[in-house]
Amino acid sequence: MSSLKTPRLLAPALLACALAAWAGAAEAAAPRVERVAIVMRHGVRAPIVGEAPEGTLARDPWPTWPVPAEHLTPRGARALQILGRSDRTWFAKLGVLPARGCPARGQVRIWTNTAQRTISSGEAFAEGLAPGCDLPIGHRAAGEVDPLFEPLRAGVAPFDPPAAIASINAYTGGVDQLAARLKPELDELDRVLDCGAPRGCQPEHPSSVRPSADGRGVELTGPIRDASGTAQVLLLQYVEGVSPSGSRWRGIEPASLKRLGALHAALFDVFTRPPYMTARQAGPLARRVLDSLASPAPGVDVFMGHDTNVTALAAALGVPLAAPGYAVGDVPPGGSLVLLRLVDDAGRRWIQIRYQTQSPEALRLESRLVSRPVIAPWSRGGDAISLDEFERRLSEAVSTDAPPPSVRLTADPANGEHRGYDETPSAPEAR
Repeated sequence: MSSLKTPRLLAPALLACALAAWAGAAEAAAPRVERVAIVMRHGVRAPIVGEAPEGTLARDPWPTWPVPAEHLTPRGARALQILGRSDRTWFAKLGVLPARGCPARGQVRIWTNTAQRTISSGEAFAEGLAPGCDLPIGHRAAGEVDPLFEPLRAGVAPFDPPAAIASINAYTGGVDQLAARLKPELDELDRVLDCGAPRGCQPEHPSSVRPSADGRGVELTGPIRDASGTAQVLLLQYVEGVSPSGSRWRGIEPASLKRLGALHAALFDVFTRPPYMTARQAGPLARRVLDSLASPAPGVDVFMGHDTNVTALAAALGVPLAAPGYAVGDVPPGGSLVLLRLVDDAGRRWIQIRYQTQSPEALRLESRLVSRPVIAPWSRGGDAISLDEFERRLSEAVSTDAPPPSVRLTADPANGEHRGYDETPSAPEAR
């Protein structure tokens, strides 16, 4: 009988040993993160002059801001410091940065566009990421156009306006149709503004998309162009904490802000998501990101720009932008794509992408809550793609030698799924 009982007594122990050995092997084989590239929108800023178009009517006076137009606010800087601290903890756990003290020279590189809001955002994020370390913030001289962040304005890629407009019309179904699909949101914006005008609170312009005067881009007119900036101003007011205030701007509540965000997001369906536009808007920055991820040294690269940069790169990657509290495709202040390069014990390298945001409430209340879900572009059955395949597909997506592949389309206009654009009425690349 003992010979029959012995296997029963030994089986649990043997099973435990086998499981332990398997777990140890699995742990040893788990890929580790060795490099990070971040493409981020600047933090909370004051509205740009004309962002809510001249002639926009509202029941309540527009709030007063603590900084000049377009500048990063103190609250926006604090939110980025909180984000930097959160990322430092995260990167330390991943083994990319030390848990304490200053990173080694060159281990963190931050490059920003030349506007005050982007430079100051880079400084605030750096202070949170490495307090007291005076990380250098790189950028071009004031007044220069940086093609990484404003490639159309810099004229660094061939641009054929008729081809661009054809791509936009194919992607959106036409800007008139884009506006028609967003009629409920346009009506809600009128209710929020509550101006009492029978014909609505927004200026009336016919929808059109035409070549820009310099031939390097396109210009959009109509209700989406007008309402997008107003919707963005309302979001900025909310996260800055200047509305609702007492009885003013009572219509601005989180659920309403999320719905109105579709108006801002729709601009990206014109300026960054159509394949022709994606290849040109994302190209220079995508190539710099590829260089960063190919670097043999461990470290972190941060590119502090605008929402056009985030949406264009997301379109090139074929990934949606969905985050708590925001319309799909809209990028909040401080929103970013975080690209992680992983390596396994066999030396194989992979790319994983996360979309990082702070919710409207987190920005408003200066909360430490950060969302960073995994996005898995082009992958099948996993959340990462091989580095070689990533490089090949992203390079194809931003090539201006031929029409970009249709795999990058992330919105289906026929199903009414739309996204957005950045900020300046006259310069859609630099919001």
